[in-house]
Amino acid sequence: MSFSVSMKADAMDKLLSVREAQEQIIGHFAPLSSIEIPLLDALGRVLAEQIIAPLDSPSFSNSGMDGFAVNSADVSSASSTTPITLKLVGDIPAGSSPVKNIEVGQAARIMTGAPLPPGADAVVPVEYTDAYLPEMNRSVQKLSDVVRIYRPVKPGEYVRHQGQDFRKGEKIFEPGRKLSPQDIGLLASLGYTKTKVHKQPKVALFSSGDELRLPGQALEYGQIYDANRFLLYGLLIQSGAQILSVETLPDDPFIIEQSLDRAIQSHPDFILTSAGVSVGAYDFVKQVIQTHGHLDLWRVNMRPGKPLAFGSYRGIPVIGLPGNPVSSFVGFLVFVLPILRKLQNLQPFLRTILLATLQEEVSSDGRESYLRARLDQTNPAEPKVFLEGHQGSANLYALTRANALLILPSGVKSLPAGAKVEVWPLDNMIR
Repeated sequence: MSFSVSMKADAMDKLLSVREAQEQIIGHFAPLSSIEIPLLDALGRVLAEQIIAPLDSPSFSNSGMDGFAVNSADVSSASSTTPITLKLVGDIPAGSSPVKNIEVGQAARIMTGAPLPPGADAVVPVEYTDAYLPEMNRSVQKLSDVVRIYRPVKPGEYVRHQGQDFRKGEKIFEPGRKLSPQDIGLLASLGYTKTKVHKQPKVALFSSGDELRLPGQALEYGQIYDANRFLLYGLLIQSGAQILSVETLPDDPFIIEQSLDRAIQSHPDFILTSAGVSVGAYDFVKQVIQTHGHLDLWRVNMRPGKPLAFGSYRGIPVIGLPGNPVSSFVGFLVFVLPILRKLQNLQPFLRTILLATLQEEVSSDGRESYLRARLDQTNPAEPKVFLEGHQGSANLYALTRANALLILPSGVKSLPAGAKVEVWPLDNMIR
């Protein structure tokens, strides 16, 4: 087996802006088609249909409390010293239909969620009647002939009126919504058993290098544990992707080709790699991809993560991130996350940027820099930001302590304490 390296000189020498690299990569992808799935499987998926309410919510007026359905005019003068006595004419548990109208001077015991009977316009909570046993914190089980009411209620009090939440025919959700647990609960309340969502992006994930070992294996001198495998796996899952395969590749062209060929049998939407696609003598992933496709290695004007690869292997797009964990993390947020959002037909990724006051001098090399930072919003009107730990791209510990990325624009090599800087909070980076 022979391999050739044919990297275009202009691709090697030109320093692309972050925006240029994003546009070139994202332009190769289109939203995925939709599929209907069971509602219980829809958490985190992206809605592919408009939801129109098929019924009112609530669909009937019902009690908001355990108590007694009454005509509010009958109890307008009730008090703890002068209770109003009403005749009980029914018992309405949830799920049943009222069998009698409430006439003047009458009431019916009613449970939370049960339909309000005709003639009643309010509910008196059981706690304000003689049917309540305060020492047991419960109501009298056996229904008597009358009930004494110790407080008045206004018309509509403790009643959930039909259509109070929304009306039949009202637009509830638009396509492109990422479904939350509460969204799924609402769809269930409307009678949905299935819903149409966009397909999940399918990704084959690889990290590369003879020096890598899996956690649990013994380390020899010069070897390290494969952090990127787990870091990128978590980011992909958090971003809504389905991971078809995940492997740590050795520096062996034959094994690399076998692994990539196995992965593409599952038809991934793209292959994501870390390390092995740069210009080193042992970057065999790059060579294998170029033998059966193409790979452009760009130098992107950013720190960390200047080397970035994009191409295809046997017709499947390939994105190559740098091997240092922090570089992979930042590269994922800047380049891979926008792809995943586009594939799921989510709104284009707009990172939340805050302006904060720098608490110490910072410096970089003039590239667009993403520095690990700690954002202090104790005073929301005047947020502060500090650098967090050593900024070396192999140092993950500082990333675990950071809650934001401090962004230095291209061309800026230093800023003094007190300067206003852009900060990218990490707590809502994947929305």
